[in-house]
Amino acid sequence: MKIEGANILVTGASSGIGAALAPILAERGATVGIVARRADRLEKVLEQCRAFSPASQLWAADLGDLDRAEQVALEAWDAFGGLDVLVNNAAIPKRTRVTDLTPHDVQYVMDVDFHSPVRMGLAVLPRMIERGNGQIMFVSSMGGRIPIMNESAYNAAKYAMCGFAEAMLLDLSGTGVDVKLVLPGPIATEIWDQPDNVPALMDVDKVPASECAAGIADAIADDGFEYYIPPVFPGGIDAKAIAVGKTEHCDQYLRGMADFAKGLREQAAR
Repeated sequence: MKIEGANILVTGASSGIGAALAPILAERGATVGIVARRADRLEKVLEQCRAFSPASQLWAADLGDLDRAEQVALEAWDAFGGLDVLVNNAAIPKRTRVTDLTPHDVQYVMDVDFHSPVRMGLAVLPRMIERGNGQIMFVSSMGGRIPIMNESAYNAAKYAMCGFAEAMLLDLSGTGVDVKLVLPGPIATEIWDQPDNVPALMDVDKVPASECAAGIADAIADDGFEYYIPPVFPGGIDAKAIAVGKTEHCDQYLRGMADFAKGLREQAAR
């Protein structure tokens, strides 16, 4: 996929990774559509995009409204005369211990973080197949490969996204439609400081959103499927090695992390 000359729709573009990614894509020659709830913030991102790509547009929409999410994907397709890439980046956290979660909490996180990307992807998929090319990118998380303390709802959505993307790749073989999966690590965004979320049990060094966004832009133009961004976390930790190690030694990994989480909770309670 060549970014120059492409029409690319980026969700979750009012802050964080999406807000950093959209101007990068515009600077590399794409016409960019941006989607998020906060119109005022989107306007600022759109201004940055239009400095390089005057035809870029915005859609202010709550992607937790699944019908509206699907509608936005089709509106963007029509507005640009087709989409070359759909970047499903929008996500919300739910940092809450599982004992305090409600079914409504889980449903809403799944709607925004999983069902919305699926609905948007399925909306444009027939058109991409008919045209014979296109790319659907899912921005998951390291939380789609390994469990995170107090984030079971978020983990569920991100694990689901990984499985969906992998199976989608198999089903679309030979159609000309490409699928990509991005697994960001600890990125410095607002997701760490949201209302109705408990503080993270442990603090970790974070990578700037701009660095992650540049990696995602590179992935769009690359020929692979799975991308750990950054591939090496601050401190020299290999991201993929963590995921592989968890799979190879699942019981050992989970028991160790469970004991670690218990210790952190006890320390926080003192």
